[in-house]
Amino acid sequence: MPQRFLILGVLLYIAWRLLRGLFREKIAAEAKKQQTTKVAGSDVQDVLVEDPVCHTLIPKHQAIRLRQDGTTYYFCSDKCCDTFIGKQGEET
Repeated sequence: MPQRFLILGVLLYIAWRLLRGLFREKIAAEAKKQQTTKVAGSDVQDVLVEDPVCHTLIPKHQAIRLRQDGTTYYFCSDKCCDTFIGKQGEET
């Protein structure tokens, strides 16, 4: 009779360890998924815009803005903005 309790105790311990390991893996996978979602989700702070002169991609909050004829243009530098204004002046 004591041998049965010992075997049952060992089997329960093994089952408990297996279940605990499975839950740890599941919790770790969910935490990793939440971190990935947070980075790729709605927490994005800025978008990239393309400079129409040199075609450089820059963060929108760092770009130099020029509003002309109801359209906003974004530039990486004052030089590109001046070049764009010069080209616009030549066309008219």
